[in-house]
Amino acid sequence: MSFDADVTACAAIVEKGDPERFAAAMASPVAARKVLFPLYAFNVEVTRAPWVTQEAMIAEMRLQWWRDALEEIAQGGQVRRHEVVTPLSRFLTAESAAWLDRLVAARRWDIYKDPFEDEVHFETYLTDTTASLMLAGLEALGDTPNADMEKAVKTLGYSTGLSRFLCAVPALEEHGRVPLLDGRREAVADLARDAVSRCPPRTTLRSLIDRAAYPAVTEAFLAQTILGQVAKAPQSVADGTIAVAPLKRSILLWRWS
Repeated sequence: MSFDADVTACAAIVEKGDPERFAAAMASPVAARKVLFPLYAFNVEVTRAPWVTQEAMIAEMRLQWWRDALEEIAQGGQVRRHEVVTPLSRFLTAESAAWLDRLVAARRWDIYKDPFEDEVHFETYLTDTTASLMLAGLEALGDTPNADMEKAVKTLGYSTGLSRFLCAVPALEEHGRVPLLDGRREAVADLARDAVSRCPPRTTLRSLIDRAAYPAVTEAFLAQTILGQVAKAPQSVADGTIAVAPLKRSILLWRWS
Protein backbone atom coordinates (compact mmCIF):
# COMPACT_ATOMS: atom_id res chain seq x y z
CA MET A 1 0.00 0.00 0.00
CA SER A 2 1.50 3.33 -1.07
CA PHE A 3 1.05 6.68 0.65
CA ASP A 4 0.11 9.88 -1.15
CA ALA A 5 2.31 12.97 -0.89
CA ASP A 6 0.47 14.31 2.16
CA VAL A 7 0.78 11.16 4.25
CA THR A 8 4.42 10.82 3.20
CA ALA A 9 5.01 14.41 4.35
CA CYS A 10 3.27 13.62 7.65
CA ALA A 11 5.53 10.60 8.15
CA ALA A 12 8.58 12.80 7.65
CA ILE A 13 7.29 15.32 10.20
CA VAL A 14 6.78 12.56 12.77
CA GLU A 15 10.13 10.89 12.05
CA LYS A 16 11.93 14.16 12.73
CA GLY A 17 9.76 15.55 15.53
CA ASP A 18 8.56 12.51 17.49
CA PRO A 19 10.79 9.42 17.10
CA GLU A 20 8.89 7.36 19.70
CA ARG A 21 5.54 7.75 17.98
CA PHE A 22 7.23 7.23 14.61
CA ALA A 23 8.57 3.89 15.86
CA ALA A 24 5.11 2.95 17.17
CA ALA A 25 3.52 3.80 13.82
CA MET A 26 6.14 1.85 11.87
CA ALA A 27 5.43 -1.19 14.05
CA SER A 28 1.75 -0.97 13.08
CA PRO A 29 0.04 -2.43 9.99
CA VAL A 30 0.43 -0.27 6.89
CA ALA A 31 -3.28 0.57 6.84
CA ALA A 32 -3.04 1.97 10.38
CA ARG A 33 -0.07 4.14 9.44
CA LYS A 34 -2.25 6.11 7.02
CA VAL A 35 -4.17 7.26 10.09
CA LEU A 36 -1.37 7.44 12.64
CA PHE A 37 1.07 9.51 10.61
CA PRO A 38 -1.39 12.40 10.05
CA LEU A 39 -2.52 12.25 13.69
CA TYR A 40 1.02 12.26 15.01
CA ALA A 41 2.10 14.97 12.55
CA PHE A 42 -0.81 17.07 13.80
CA ASN A 43 0.44 16.53 17.36
CA VAL A 44 4.00 17.53 16.41
CA GLU A 45 2.80 20.74 14.79
CA VAL A 46 0.48 21.66 17.66
CA THR A 47 3.13 20.85 20.28
CA ARG A 48 5.64 23.00 18.41
CA ALA A 49 3.32 26.00 17.97
CA PRO A 50 3.79 27.60 21.42
CA TRP A 51 7.58 27.35 21.17
CA VAL A 52 8.34 28.93 17.79
CA THR A 53 7.74 32.46 19.04
CA GLN A 54 8.16 34.43 22.25
CA GLU A 55 5.05 36.47 21.46
CA ALA A 56 2.08 35.01 23.35
CA MET A 57 -0.43 36.50 20.94
CA ILE A 58 1.25 34.91 17.93
CA ALA A 59 1.39 31.54 19.73
CA GLU A 60 -2.31 31.83 20.58
CA MET A 61 -3.03 32.54 16.89
CA ARG A 62 -1.05 29.49 15.80
CA LEU A 63 -3.03 27.24 18.11
CA GLN A 64 -6.28 28.86 17.03
CA TRP A 65 -5.41 28.07 13.41
CA TRP A 66 -5.47 24.38 14.28
CA ARG A 67 -8.70 24.71 16.24
CA ASP A 68 -10.30 26.42 13.25
CA ALA A 69 -9.11 23.62 10.96
CA LEU A 70 -10.62 21.02 13.29
CA GLU A 71 -13.89 22.93 13.34
CA GLU A 72 -13.98 22.88 9.54
CA ILE A 73 -13.50 19.12 9.61
CA ALA A 74 -16.16 18.63 12.28
CA GLN A 75 -18.69 20.66 10.33
CA GLY A 76 -18.17 18.53 7.22
CA GLY A 77 -17.83 21.44 4.83
CA GLN A 78 -14.89 22.77 2.85
CA VAL A 79 -11.58 22.19 4.63
CA ARG A 80 -8.43 24.22 4.10
CA ARG A 81 -5.70 22.65 1.97
CA HIS A 82 -2.76 21.60 4.13
CA GLU A 83 -0.41 18.61 4.15
CA VAL A 84 -1.61 17.59 7.64
CA VAL A 85 -5.17 18.91 7.71
CA THR A 86 -6.11 17.38 4.34
CA PRO A 87 -5.37 13.75 5.30
CA LEU A 88 -6.95 14.30 8.72
CA SER A 89 -10.16 15.40 7.03
CA ARG A 90 -10.45 12.00 5.37
CA PHE A 91 -11.06 10.12 8.59
CA LEU A 92 -11.82 12.46 11.49
CA THR A 93 -15.42 12.63 12.67
CA ALA A 94 -16.95 15.43 14.68
CA GLU A 95 -16.30 13.35 17.82
CA SER A 96 -12.64 12.63 17.10
CA ALA A 97 -12.09 16.25 16.02
CA ALA A 98 -13.46 17.26 19.43
CA TRP A 99 -10.87 15.07 21.15
CA LEU A 100 -8.11 16.78 19.20
CA ASP A 101 -9.54 20.18 20.02
CA ARG A 102 -9.10 19.34 23.70
CA LEU A 103 -5.47 18.59 22.95
CA VAL A 104 -4.94 21.95 21.25
CA ALA A 105 -6.69 23.84 24.05
CA ALA A 106 -4.51 22.15 26.67
CA ARG A 107 -1.37 23.27 24.84
CA ARG A 108 -2.15 26.88 25.76
CA TRP A 109 -0.36 26.16 29.05
CA ASP A 110 2.88 25.88 27.06
CA ILE A 111 2.61 29.48 25.91
CA TYR A 112 2.89 31.05 29.35
CA LYS A 113 5.20 30.66 32.34
CA ASP A 114 2.53 30.19 34.99
CA PRO A 115 2.83 26.96 37.00
CA PHE A 116 0.01 24.44 37.10
CA GLU A 117 -2.74 25.52 39.44
CA ASP A 118 -3.03 22.20 41.28
CA GLU A 119 -2.89 18.43 40.80
CA VAL A 120 -6.18 18.40 38.88
CA HIS A 121 -4.84 20.95 36.40
CA PHE A 122 -1.62 18.95 35.97
CA GLU A 123 -3.42 15.64 35.42
CA THR A 124 -5.92 17.22 33.04
CA TYR A 125 -3.10 18.70 30.98
CA LEU A 126 -1.33 15.35 30.65
CA THR A 127 -4.55 13.48 29.90
CA ASP A 128 -5.79 15.98 27.33
CA THR A 129 -2.46 16.18 25.53
CA THR A 130 -1.95 12.41 25.30
CA ALA A 131 -5.13 10.40 25.87
CA SER A 132 -7.08 12.66 23.51
CA LEU A 133 -4.72 11.69 20.71
CA MET A 134 -5.17 8.01 21.54
CA LEU A 135 -8.96 8.27 21.66
CA ALA A 136 -9.10 10.10 18.33
CA GLY A 137 -6.89 7.37 16.87
CA LEU A 138 -9.07 4.58 18.22
CA GLU A 139 -12.13 6.05 16.58
CA ALA A 140 -10.28 6.72 13.33
CA LEU A 141 -9.18 3.08 13.27
CA GLY A 142 -12.75 1.88 13.62
CA ASP A 143 -13.33 1.41 17.34
CA THR A 144 -15.90 3.50 19.19
CA PRO A 145 -14.74 4.12 22.78
CA ASN A 146 -17.25 3.05 25.45
CA ALA A 147 -17.10 4.16 29.07
CA ASP A 148 -14.74 1.38 30.21
CA MET A 149 -12.41 1.85 27.27
CA GLU A 150 -12.35 5.61 27.65
CA LYS A 151 -11.51 5.33 31.34
CA ALA A 152 -8.66 2.89 30.66
CA VAL A 153 -7.26 4.93 27.79
CA LYS A 154 -7.40 8.15 29.79
CA THR A 155 -5.41 6.47 32.56
CA LEU A 156 -2.94 5.11 30.01
CA GLY A 157 -2.71 8.53 28.41
CA TYR A 158 -1.98 10.19 31.73
CA SER A 159 0.82 7.72 32.48
CA THR A 160 2.26 8.03 28.98
CA GLY A 161 2.00 11.80 29.08
CA LEU A 162 3.72 11.89 32.46
CA SER A 163 6.62 9.75 31.23
CA ARG A 164 7.18 12.12 28.30
CA PHE A 165 6.71 15.20 30.47
CA LEU A 166 9.30 14.06 33.00
CA CYS A 167 11.80 13.59 30.18
CA ALA A 168 11.12 17.18 29.13
CA VAL A 169 11.52 18.76 32.58
CA PRO A 170 15.10 20.05 32.05
CA ALA A 171 14.15 21.72 28.76
CA LEU A 172 11.02 23.25 30.30
CA GLU A 173 13.02 24.66 33.20
CA GLU A 174 15.60 26.04 30.78
CA HIS A 175 12.78 27.97 29.11
CA GLY A 176 11.67 29.46 32.42
CA ARG A 177 8.75 27.11 33.05
CA VAL A 178 7.78 25.61 36.41
CA PRO A 179 6.85 22.11 35.27
CA LEU A 180 6.26 20.28 38.55
CA LEU A 181 4.06 21.13 41.50
CA ASP A 182 6.62 19.55 43.81
CA GLY A 183 10.12 18.97 42.46
CA ARG A 184 11.56 17.24 45.50
CA ARG A 185 13.04 13.83 44.70
CA GLU A 186 10.67 11.93 46.95
CA ALA A 187 7.68 13.74 45.44
CA VAL A 188 8.83 12.96 41.91
CA ALA A 189 9.34 9.31 42.83
CA ASP A 190 5.86 9.14 44.36
CA LEU A 191 4.38 10.72 41.23
CA ALA A 192 6.01 8.06 39.05
CA ARG A 193 5.02 5.18 41.33
CA ASP A 194 1.42 6.36 41.42
CA ALA A 195 1.27 6.53 37.62
CA VAL A 196 2.68 3.02 37.29
CA SER A 197 0.13 1.65 39.75
CA ARG A 198 -2.72 3.27 37.82
CA CYS A 199 -1.58 2.20 34.36
CA PRO A 200 -3.92 -0.47 32.92
CA PRO A 201 -2.26 -3.79 31.97
CA ARG A 202 -1.87 -4.63 28.27
CA THR A 203 -4.22 -7.57 28.75
CA THR A 204 -6.96 -5.23 29.90
CA LEU A 205 -6.39 -2.88 26.99
CA ARG A 206 -6.44 -5.74 24.49
CA SER A 207 -9.72 -6.98 25.92
CA LEU A 208 -11.30 -3.54 25.54
CA ILE A 209 -9.88 -2.45 22.17
CA ASP A 210 -10.49 -4.02 18.77
CA ARG A 211 -7.37 -5.54 17.28
CA ALA A 212 -7.43 -3.24 14.24
CA ALA A 213 -7.57 -0.16 16.47
CA TYR A 214 -4.93 -1.25 18.99
CA PRO A 215 -2.09 0.59 17.16
CA ALA A 216 -3.60 3.82 18.49
CA VAL A 217 -2.23 3.02 21.97
CA THR A 218 1.07 1.38 20.99
CA GLU A 219 2.78 4.73 21.58
CA ALA A 220 2.61 3.88 25.31
CA PHE A 221 5.29 1.21 24.94
CA LEU A 222 7.97 3.09 26.93
CA ALA A 223 5.81 4.67 29.61
CA GLN A 224 6.00 2.12 32.41
CA THR A 225 9.72 1.54 31.91
CA ILE A 226 10.50 5.26 32.09
CA LEU A 227 8.26 5.75 35.10
CA GLY A 228 9.89 2.77 36.80
CA GLN A 229 13.30 4.35 36.27
CA VAL A 230 12.10 7.62 37.77
CA ALA A 231 10.59 5.85 40.77
CA LYS A 232 14.00 4.27 41.49
CA ALA A 233 16.15 7.26 40.55
CA PRO A 234 14.10 10.48 40.68
CA GLN A 235 17.22 12.62 40.28
CA SER A 236 17.34 11.41 36.66
CA VAL A 237 14.50 13.84 35.91
CA ALA A 238 16.45 16.93 36.95
CA ASP A 239 19.66 15.55 35.45
CA GLY A 240 18.01 14.74 32.13
CA THR A 241 19.46 11.23 32.20
CA ILE A 242 16.31 9.16 31.65
CA ALA A 243 17.11 6.64 28.94
CA VAL A 244 16.06 3.25 27.58
CA ALA A 245 18.63 1.11 25.78
CA PRO A 246 17.91 0.55 22.06
CA LEU A 247 17.55 -3.23 22.43
CA LYS A 248 15.11 -2.85 25.31
CA ARG A 249 13.15 -0.25 23.33
CA SER A 250 12.78 -2.74 20.50
CA ILE A 251 11.62 -5.51 22.83
CA LEU A 252 9.10 -3.24 24.54
CA LEU A 253 7.72 -2.06 21.20
CA TRP A 254 7.40 -5.65 19.99
CA ARG A 255 5.49 -6.59 23.15
CA TRP A 256 3.10 -3.66 22.84
CA SER A 257 2.43 -3.87 19.11
